[in-house]
Amino acid sequence: MSDDTGLPFELETDSLSDSLGRFLPRRSLYIVTGQIGAGKSLIAQRLAYGLVSNNVRTTMVTTELTTRGWLEQVNSLGYSLEDAANQGHFTLLSRFGVISDEVEEDVGIDDLLASEALENADISIVDRASMLFQNHEASPDKLLARLRTFCSEDRSLMLLIDPDEISSDMMRILSASAEVVLEMKTSEIGGGLSRILAVTRFLRAAGPVQPRIGWRVEPSMGFIVDITAVS
Repeated sequence: MSDDTGLPFELETDSLSDSLGRFLPRRSLYIVTGQIGAGKSLIAQRLAYGLVSNNVRTTMVTTELTTRGWLEQVNSLGYSLEDAANQGHFTLLSRFGVISDEVEEDVGIDDLLASEALENADISIVDRASMLFQNHEASPDKLLARLRTFCSEDRSLMLLIDPDEISSDMMRILSASAEVVLEMKTSEIGGGLSRILAVTRFLRAAGPVQPRIGWRVEPSMGFIVDITAVS
C-alpha cells in the first residue's frame, strides 16, 4: 500500500529495491530512457509486478503488445499478473486491444492522461510513451505542464522513452523536471552483453541508491541484480 514514504516495489526474489531507494517517490514523474532492446520494458514489467505485489494501484499501458501478449510475456518471467488484472487490482491497456494487430485510432498522451484507468491509479507506467508525443513536439513545455498537473493530484507517472523518437529539447526538458531519471544501457564485454541501469536522478529516496546497477533477466526468475557487474 502506498503512503507518504513512497510506493513500495520490493520482492523477495531480487534485491532491486535495496539498490534503488526502497520506494518510488509519490506524486512524481519518472523518466526511463533507452534505445530498443536496452531493457526499458523489462524494468517496467519488474516494477509493475513489485508494485502490485505491495498493493499499489497500478496501471500499465503498452504501445507494443496486445494485452494477451503482454500478460504472456510477464508470465514467462515469473511475474504473473493475470489474476490481479481479473480481480481489478491491476489495469492493463494496449493500443492493440486483446489480439488485434491493427491500431483503430490515433491515441496520444493527452488521451491517456484523461482516461479513468490512469486517473484512478497510484502509479501509471506508459511503454513506450515517446510514440505518443506526436502532438507536442513543437510545444514540449506544454506537455510538461500537462504531466505536472497529472502528477500533482496524488498520482505518479512513469514514461518509457526511446530518445531517438523525440527531439533533444523535449528530452532535456522532461529529464530536467522529473524526480527520477533512469537510463537503460547495454554494452558488449568479453563477447557477452552487459546490462546496466544507470540512475541519473532519484529525489526523495528512502534508502540507498546505487548510481549503476548491473542486471540480467532469467526465464521464470525475472529481473536479477547482477552483483558481478560494475556498480
